[in-house]
Amino acid sequence: MSGFTVAIVGRPNVGKSTFFNRLLQERKAIVDDVSGVTRDRQYGVADWNGKSFNLIDTGGFVPDSTDVFETEIRKQVKIALDEANAVVFMCDAATGITDLDEAMSDVLRRTTKPVFLAVNKVDNHERLLEASEFYALGIEKIFFLSSMTGSGSGELLDAVAEIIPEDQAEVEVSTVPKFAIIGQPNVGKSSLLNALLGEERTIVSDIAGTTRDTIHTHYNLFNKEFILIDTAGIRRKTKVNEDLEFYSVIRAIRALDEADVCLLVLDAEKGISQQDLNIYSLAVKKGKGIVVLVNKWDLIKKETNTARDYEKELKQRLLPFNDVPILFISAVEKTRIMQAIEMALQVVENRQRKISTSELNEAIQKSLQAYHPPVVRGVPVSIKYVTQLPTPVPSFAFFCNHPDDVKQPYKNYLENQLRKTFQFTGTPMRLFFRKK
Repeated sequence: MSGFTVAIVGRPNVGKSTFFNRLLQERKAIVDDVSGVTRDRQYGVADWNGKSFNLIDTGGFVPDSTDVFETEIRKQVKIALDEANAVVFMCDAATGITDLDEAMSDVLRRTTKPVFLAVNKVDNHERLLEASEFYALGIEKIFFLSSMTGSGSGELLDAVAEIIPEDQAEVEVSTVPKFAIIGQPNVGKSSLLNALLGEERTIVSDIAGTTRDTIHTHYNLFNKEFILIDTAGIRRKTKVNEDLEFYSVIRAIRALDEADVCLLVLDAEKGISQQDLNIYSLAVKKGKGIVVLVNKWDLIKKETNTARDYEKELKQRLLPFNDVPILFISAVEKTRIMQAIEMALQVVENRQRKISTSELNEAIQKSLQAYHPPVVRGVPVSIKYVTQLPTPVPSFAFFCNHPDDVKQPYKNYLENQLRKTFQFTGTPMRLFFRKK
């Protein structure tokens, strides 16, 4: 998985979220004609021409400051330039060049990083003629497109894909596993790190957002060796009034790229939020191993089945992928923290597990007999054999006569059978169906 990061910047209501949704092929960001709708940082993984990259929708600028140009605009563009590998600067052909656009382009022209000017809402030939005024902004790479219809977006993505280096993930072999401690601010990530190391490695306070950077710590004790990555928390943008938030988001996402296993830390009292689910789904999409740690369990009033009920509800929220270890810990009291590391090391082992073709086929044949593949247009789908692919994420290729007719429910069944037969808890899995 490439760690290349592209940030979409621009003033409010130019269509950044619509463009973001189109690239992710899902309606993740809320879209409305009212400016300033995007409040949360939206992030995901986009694929184009066989290359993957992180995509961040920075949200429109709804600055509190009266000095719009000098303060908020320049701050956020500067952060995007500092942290992202490339920037898509979006403008609106319907309104033409505004003072905000000029202020942002003034900063962007001075950078050595790739900047792509995307002039949005070019829906017809007349708009295309009007949009030619954007050449005046002095940005060399300019693209005219429509986020709504998708026209013109392919050319922009081709240009972005050209500058992304070839994915080296499959040839890089790390001997020491890396665990990223992720989650929202103030859930106890730094406390967990300090408890594991037995020293005050990071600053811990009750003020959300104390950790600004990702911090790498090499652990080599008790016959266990790994690297812990403590990340800044990813929080809702509505609760933040400072520009450092953007640094936190990009660095946390980079930590996901680097890690083998993500330790998702939740606050037991607050439960799992939508922002936690965003982080979780991003880790799943990147194919990372996951262990869910419910911290501050010592503060919860317990009855006989409290933990069991909590875990059941949590797994319901994590669907569709919920085959992950869940552990109830207390970083302050150091309860079950070493067990968390044992689980993470087990997930690393699961993620690296290789199953022989003969074992795979024997198990799958039993599954096929128990629940036959679908019959399409009177012809049964016949799965001939299955083999594991040499990829970092456990991936399996199923060879059959009608690969396109194997629908998601049956794919889920086969995945569950593989999980049940072979130990893949905590790691996402990829299933591919190919013509035989």
